[in-house]
This record gives sequence, structure tokens and C-alpha cells, in this order.
Amino acid sequence: MSESSSAASRPASSKKGRGSGKSALSRHTAVGPWVIDCLNLARRPGLGKSYQRMAPATDGFSFDVIGVPEGAEVELDVLLSSVVEGVLVTGTASAPLTGECSRCLDDIEDQVQVELTELYAYPDSATEASTDEDEVCRLVDDLIDLEPLVRDAILLALPQAPLCSEDCPGLCVDCGQKWAELDPDHRHETIDPRWAALMKRVGGSAELSEEN
Repeated sequence: MSESSSAASRPASSKKGRGSGKSALSRHTAVGPWVIDCLNLARRPGLGKSYQRMAPATDGFSFDVIGVPEGAEVELDVLLSSVVEGVLVTGTASAPLTGECSRCLDDIEDQVQVELTELYAYPDSATEASTDEDEVCRLVDDLIDLEPLVRDAILLALPQAPLCSEDCPGLCVDCGQKWAELDPDHRHETIDPRWAALMKRVGGSAELSEEN
């Protein structure tokens, strides 16, 4: 993990609907790689500090078909900028993905990288006073918990129907084998159910004729 100071000139901005970014942190529980202590940065507009670190994913970083495995390392590269209304977080987060192709059911291994931009407002700021509790993230005891922000960003970036490749042909609906491994002329004879009973009777009559 490395940390370096830098000048920050980004204006403050807020994003709605980020109630999951709220965290019941306290200075007594400020532990773990997801938590950043802003005590020396807060309320000093223009000051910035960069952080590069690895943090383990929890079980909430995935859907049923794809996601970041629990315990996998999430790489964080963020800049914290002190602004009038709070601390602005910008940067990226990247992590490994595992899942299952929605067409052929093969295992998938990939990477995801997301952009991060979030204002963590001071408890007594105009932003905090003018927004609902679940509309903006807040600093708690000058601490920031990045896990909810990163988790939400990764979940939004995950595909609803992951594919092993864009042109994956999937499975044969009749036999369940992969189309990619079947002959080009592979097919299954289908019989209209309206004719099935008649063909059964005709087949039975033919068998009787052969026996006689």
C-alpha cells in the first residue's frame, strides 16, 4: 500500500441513490483496508491524497451467475480530495470475475474495472442538510468506508447474461450438447404432435403385417 499527497482542484459533486454508502463507523471501529481515515484531510479544501491498496471482497460482490468471489482481492486506486462540502472520492476499482456462460454454461473468468466518483458530505454541511439520509454518503468521525461504494459500482457493471464469447452458439435445445462441438448438419427430427398418434398406429400395423 502506498499513499501520496497531491493538490486537488476537482469541484464537489453528489450522486443520488447511494444510501448503501452510509456506514455506522466510529473511530473505535476504524479497521480494515476498506476504511480510510480522513482526519488530516477533512475541512482543508484543495488538499488531496491518493491511496493504492488491496481489499478483500465480501459475499455481496456477486449475483448468482457472475461476480467477484468472496475473499478475492479488489484493487483500489483512488484520490481523496478535500472540498467545501466534504471529501470527494475519485478513481478506479478492479477485481477478478468468475461466473457461468448464460448460453453454453461454461465457466467464465474475467476482470472488471469500474470508475468511482462520490462525495462524502460533512455532517454539518449544506449538502447534508439539504438531502435525505439515503441520498448522499457522509463522513462519520472523519472516516470513509469505501466498500459500499465499490460494491455498488461493481454490481452495476456486471452483465445480466454473461457470455464466454460474444458469438457463443449455446446448447442444442434437444440434446443439450454444445453447438460449438457438434457437426454443422446436426439436427433432431421433430414430429408434429397432431400426427404422432397416427404414426404410432401406422407403425404398429406395419409390425403386425411383417409378423403375419
